[in-house]
Amino acid sequence: MNEKSKELYDLMLKKGYPEEFSRLICLEMNTEFTAEKMLHYISGEKHRLEDVADEMLAIKDLRDRLISKHITEHANRSINDLYRNINEE
Repeated sequence: MNEKSKELYDLMLKKGYPEEFSRLICLEMNTEFTAEKMLHYISGEKHRLEDVADEMLAIKDLRDRLISKHITEHANRSINDLYRNINEE
């Protein structure tokens, strides 16, 4: 686990979430971005386990959409550069 995931794990245990559940959530929130989002969610009121799991899935979906967006943007830049180079020749 990275540092943010460990911080999330400690906070979840402090808030009274079960150890195994907290560990599984933190293993999924394994990047600084995802752990920070979940930390923000957990730091408020205590949520039902189902709600925490739903939030984890929503955060993972957001991460996946952002990754896809960056890949698409990179591909578009590459194609535009290719077309620009062809037109210059």
